[in-house]
Amino acid sequence: MKISELARLSNVSVHRLRRYETLGLLQAGRSPSGHRDFASGAVREAIFIAMSRALGFSLERVAEVLPRYRAGTLSFDDMKAFMEERIAEVDAALAEQRALRRRLVQHVRWLTRRKATFARRREPKNPFTLSERSKRQR
Repeated sequence: MKISELARLSNVSVHRLRRYETLGLLQAGRSPSGHRDFASGAVREAIFIAMSRALGFSLERVAEVLPRYRAGTLSFDDMKAFMEERIAEVDAALAEQRALRRRLVQHVRWLTRRKATFARRREPKNPFTLSERSKRQR
């Protein structure tokens, strides 16, 4: 089957299909005229790759799992375990982002306090400049 037909049947863009082939995730023969010729099983594989990517799996991780998917040895329990690993990765990333957000909010509050302090003292507006008194205390 031609790449345009594979794209239509799998709902994956031609561009992505070419990339997957270049990376070795999809295999295609060549017609006498040099066009890609995909087997009918490529539809199933392209959909698997696209769904895996939509769930946040890296192409490297997909490449590790794809041979078992092709061979029919990737069980539901295996897929569930992979997804649970991915959930743990997402949870860790969310925790990091929440911690970053807390630090940013703290810095905004600190800058707001510094601005108010400097406005009352009529000192330079740069909050990162230490006053003479602060320098002596160090």
